[in-house]
Amino acid sequence: MSISDNKITVPKPVQGTPDATGQLDDLLALMARLRADCPWDKKQTNHSLIPYAIEEAYELGEAVQSEDDEDIKGELGDVLLQVVFHCQMYAEQGRFDMSDVISTLQEKLVRRHPHVFEAETLKDDAAVKVRWDEIKLEEQQAREARGKSKRRLDQVKAGSALMQAQDVQKQASKLGFDWEGIAGAVDKLDEEIAELKHELTDKSTAEVKANIREVEKELGDCIFALVNVARKLNLDAEAATLTCVHKFKSRFGYIEEQLELSGKRIEDSDITEMDALWEAAKQHERSS
Repeated sequence: MSISDNKITVPKPVQGTPDATGQLDDLLALMARLRADCPWDKKQTNHSLIPYAIEEAYELGEAVQSEDDEDIKGELGDVLLQVVFHCQMYAEQGRFDMSDVISTLQEKLVRRHPHVFEAETLKDDAAVKVRWDEIKLEEQQAREARGKSKRRLDQVKAGSALMQAQDVQKQASKLGFDWEGIAGAVDKLDEEIAELKHELTDKSTAEVKANIREVEKELGDCIFALVNVARKLNLDAEAATLTCVHKFKSRFGYIEEQLELSGKRIEDSDITEMDALWEAAKQHERSS
């Protein structure tokens, strides 16, 4: 029987206050209860949950890096919640349920590991990777046969906006759509920044808000152009941004620590004092 022949089952909400049993069916019933009785959960859609799924994946990555088992368990649970949440809503829509998702995954894993489940023999992980890519190509051809057309940039994987921006630029470059050197990328960055400034300069807050979608487009163009500069320098835009984020958090933490030492809360400080401590944090970095 194919997966599409399965009867879609919408989980029934658990009654009362449930125990933590560790069983998937009980988790599905708990999610059904939340969809029935929690105002926030009731108003969510598959599209509204997208940012949360991305966020949870990143938080899982940080937890794994921390090597803290409690954090890892918690973040794995949060990722699982996203899967369960989506499955509940798709089941409510009569499209598919959790068993369909699991069956699809099982079929894919078996299909992509013929060296495990069939007579094929692959000598090392490099050979496994080559075979994996061949099977994925076969799957893509099957998708195309179902009317799912493929264009050259479709191979760009899902990821953060910075990761996708850099990857799509790399793929376009392989097809000859690129500047020869970094100068063109820098000039493009200057051009995009000038266009953003044009949307903001001599404009009131109300005027900017009234034209916020155009401002958003120009801001996106600036970020995309900056990623292009990173690519031309063989730098990873995502890693560079994360370095900046960690640096900002460290300096802001220094501000909080210094204010606490003086018996103050950060809420009781002002921008002048915080800016002075920010500069002190930079000096502290140089000396340490």
